[in-house]
Amino acid sequence: MKLISYNVNGVRSAMSKGLVAWLRETDADIVCFQELKAVREQIDEDAFRALGYEYLYWHSAEKKGYSGTAVLCKAKPESVQPGMNVGDYDREGRVIRADFGAFTLVCSYFPSGTTGNERQAFKMRYLEDFTGYITALRRERPNLIITGDFNICHKPIDINHPERHETVSGFLPEERAWFDSFIGLGFVDTFRVFNQQPEQYSWWSFRSGARSKNLGWRIDYFLCTESLRAALQGAAIHPLAVHSDHCPVSLEVKV
Repeated sequence: MKLISYNVNGVRSAMSKGLVAWLRETDADIVCFQELKAVREQIDEDAFRALGYEYLYWHSAEKKGYSGTAVLCKAKPESVQPGMNVGDYDREGRVIRADFGAFTLVCSYFPSGTTGNERQAFKMRYLEDFTGYITALRRERPNLIITGDFNICHKPIDINHPERHETVSGFLPEERAWFDSFIGLGFVDTFRVFNQQPEQYSWWSFRSGARSKNLGWRIDYFLCTESLRAALQGAAIHPLAVHSDHCPVSLEVKV
């Protein structure tokens, strides 16, 4: 099974830049989007159905043109649940969960703290509450795949010039400590199972030609529970896909 996760920075914008053609070539079984910036009525669902994604699940933000997550599937999930039952996060469309027999998929768009102290505090609360949500879910569904834009670089290898970013949201010590503790609960950073190379990034600023210089951040992940480690068959980043300021990440797993 092949899974794709992609912060599209506006699904309609990404579609206008060739997203659908890229998905056709990639031929994944499940596609997760973050940062939809659209509601269902604004999205050309037929374009995705033509690729075989018969089951489309959108969790849009209440605020227009903002946030949102989605899961697109070729096979029907057993169940799909939008949200964490926490109003502040659910109004922003931060989480969508889909159960597939042998595993549960959680797609999340983690908040950014770059706009100031209030949103940074919101982000830190989200990290704590997301941990609680996942801990409870894991008791019910022990085999988890968690994907999305985490808005955190876990380690120095995951960011360009780490010494320049130690006081920047997304690479703050407390954010990275949360990531350490979350991994410590029994999760695997699937990309690093297969690739230990530096300069492997999934997001680049639009400023100063950052992408052409590969001055990026790795903030998009597929994590899985240790129980699925033996099922991992591959994981990758796809920097040549240029429909967003992010690029897609992928996971191949035998389940």
